[in-house]
Amino acid sequence: MRQRTVRPQNAAAGTRRLPDGGEFPPVAFLESTLDWASPPGPRMAIAAEESLAGAPPSGLKRPIVAGCCRNRPPSVLVVARSHRLPLPPSRERCASMIRAVPPSLDPVREKVEAGERLTAAEAESLWDPAIDLHELGELANLVRERKHGDVAYYNINTHLNPTNVCVYRCTFCAFRADLREARGYAMSDEQILARGQEAVDTGSTEMHIVGGLHHQKDYDWYLNIVRLLHDAYPSLHLKAWTPVEINWFCHLTKRSIRDILVEMKDAGLGSLPGGGAEIFHPEVRDKICEHKADTKEWFAIHRTAHELGLRSNATMLYGHIENAFHRTHHLLRLRELQDETGGFQTFIPLAFHPENTRLSHISKPSPAMSLRTMAISRLVLDNFDHMKAYWIMLGIGTAQAALAYGADDLDGTVRHELIYHDAGATTPEILSVEDITRLIREAGREPIERDTLYHRVVREGTTWRAEEPTGGSGQPARATRMGATNR
Repeated sequence: MRQRTVRPQNAAAGTRRLPDGGEFPPVAFLESTLDWASPPGPRMAIAAEESLAGAPPSGLKRPIVAGCCRNRPPSVLVVARSHRLPLPPSRERCASMIRAVPPSLDPVREKVEAGERLTAAEAESLWDPAIDLHELGELANLVRERKHGDVAYYNINTHLNPTNVCVYRCTFCAFRADLREARGYAMSDEQILARGQEAVDTGSTEMHIVGGLHHQKDYDWYLNIVRLLHDAYPSLHLKAWTPVEINWFCHLTKRSIRDILVEMKDAGLGSLPGGGAEIFHPEVRDKICEHKADTKEWFAIHRTAHELGLRSNATMLYGHIENAFHRTHHLLRLRELQDETGGFQTFIPLAFHPENTRLSHISKPSPAMSLRTMAISRLVLDNFDHMKAYWIMLGIGTAQAALAYGADDLDGTVRHELIYHDAGATTPEILSVEDITRLIREAGREPIERDTLYHRVVREGTTWRAEEPTGGSGQPARATRMGATNR
């Protein structure tokens, strides 16, 4: 460790006393105190406050003690200025006078403004609470507006969770039930078709389908859900089955990922949701969902879907037992696959809700944490077109604010969402189109209704049509599709 000490001219040899008689703490003690008082994070300068401004007394130079905090890189300087600032050798008082000088975002700003990619180290450094959240949001908003201007997207959608019975017991899940539990259920064909009719009657363009892995339901039951709905309501885009379900179908049938996805696509599958990602790093994944599809399988399923022309989304569950390194690793893995396939269209950060789970002792992430996560995600995932602020999990106010922190999509009406409400979400179970467009306009954005594939939706009376891409998708416009809002 390199360190130097410049003592006051009136200090006796071998002592380190201040003009008022206070004793300057030894370097090692100051370093220990700083190491104890400041959270781990990227390289930063830490300085003790000066109690009074003004020039030092005649003939007295400012004594400076500089060194490296233990467990910090050599470039981290600890600087204490002792002019008229007695620092008694007390850990509590010394620590109370230490303040963190926020790390500069200038290097990251220069890269963002130049359109250059952030490195892993730069990405991880942004999680440091000392990094100003609003400055970070400003950079994320710069990227967001380059891609989408002042537009913010929404859709009219409904959810279908055909069963909550599940063979897995993920520690973070409040939705699952055992077969014999009173709250366990599995929907009949009639109930599923009724949900489809309701979706069409209310103008939905999308049905989001995910559920439990029911050990008494075979693969054909799940396949038939897609086929029933597509045959009855062909205008309804079916976004169905996360890699967790696809992996389960492969297990049930002993067939390949490609075979399952091809058959599902032929039955009417339109795209894949992004769930089941949670956190990719095994240090976390093995603790919160050890038995279900692992990271390798999750990526293999999305890669295969993209090869088959199916678009998909991606998610990250944050605010539980993971840390900054795990979140950064997660984002970088997604960025790598997107470089390879270009098949992801939206990233959705999901705030953990602990109620009714086996992690109920953990506090849910704060709004500030959610906004930081959105901003960092926008900066790191430079090859993703869209960032979604899922109001069900973020809360309406935080989701609205996220439109200034990198998000360009507020999700949709979200009729019949169960999974996160079972985990304690206090948001409404549905928002009207009027509510969503008002929230977007209040945030200073222009609302645009989209379909699942980000084509602009135009409504004329009881019918709707999907026109050109809304921008940013990088996909050619598909043939116009028509939908009826009443059947």
